[in-house]
Amino acid sequence: MRNCFLKRFLQISSSSRFLNSSRRNKVSAPFIDKEGETAESLRENPGFSYGLNWGLAGKGVIVKDKAFQNLKSSELLAKGATIAGLPLHVRGTLRGNSTISKAQYSKLLKQVTTHISSISNIFVHDGAIGLSPESDAKVRVISDSPSAILSLSRVLWETPTRAVSHDSCPLTVYTATSISTAVEDIIGLGAQGNNGFIAADIERSSLILCGKAFADINGTKLALTALSEPVIFARGGLPLSARLLVSCDSVVLLFAPENAIQSYSDLLVSADAGVVLSPQGVAPLFQTKKLGGINPYRIPSAVILATSDSSGTIPSISKLSPGQAAYHFLAGYQNGEFVPAYYAKGSSYIGVLDLAKTLLSKVKRN
Repeated sequence: MRNCFLKRFLQISSSSRFLNSSRRNKVSAPFIDKEGETAESLRENPGFSYGLNWGLAGKGVIVKDKAFQNLKSSELLAKGATIAGLPLHVRGTLRGNSTISKAQYSKLLKQVTTHISSISNIFVHDGAIGLSPESDAKVRVISDSPSAILSLSRVLWETPTRAVSHDSCPLTVYTATSISTAVEDIIGLGAQGNNGFIAADIERSSLILCGKAFADINGTKLALTALSEPVIFARGGLPLSARLLVSCDSVVLLFAPENAIQSYSDLLVSADAGVVLSPQGVAPLFQTKKLGGINPYRIPSAVILATSDSSGTIPSISKLSPGQAAYHFLAGYQNGEFVPAYYAKGSSYIGVLDLAKTLLSKVKRN
């Protein structure tokens, strides 16, 4: 039931404000860490801890200035952390400037198909992005490597035999793991590194993974999301940068920044921010093992919009009308600034205004 979910959700919430829910930055009682200091004292003196410094010294490391322990993802990013990934080029999106032209992609595609055609054993895998047969995007993977197929088969949902062959607009993924690294220079991309790169063309509905690019799961998912958006949208589905929470008998659609989801990760159907909302229900874009026997593919019982706001501008708990929900989805609110917080990062085919309007219509209908 919805009340069961909300009770569980409020019990584990902390550090952010929610529209339709609340989260407070509180610690009910200080706890003692293994070096003998409270969590509160560590927060008051970030980067300096006698216990931690002595512990590190015992391992032969002397702290010259500061040592930061157990930082959250947002805090690490604020300190300059970067997420390693291979070069990603996507053509045909509304945002971002691609570093690959139409002519370069055509030349690259010719190089890759010629290379795969020269391999004795070719491996093919068919799958889908999204669970609904009515609004998913069918995908065919063609590869020179069984390792690449194994990796991608864990990302895509299963689809019936021959479904891709009979689909009107399937996506095609070419993985050329053994192609020469000189291919970048041949097509004029310049040096991309020895591990490979990712290139996608939305107009062609195709994705190319060169070298070890298939191992960059985050980059591959980002490219597949961009490719699948126009197909899913045209078929009545709405791709959203959201997550699913399941508790008791309730399925809830959650829009939240990365630093606001850590406390309730056990309720997430998938750690990835990506779902498809359709007339049949809602489900993750990509395969996840956490589904188990749960069937999340039904209409959400609630939509929660979360914000990272310490200014107190937005009330801790606000029940929104469909119009208000669409507005806050469109605007977002992060620590005093209105930004499209619930819009997928990186490349996107669908404009944020169209996303907000479609979300409003689906919320009203349901």
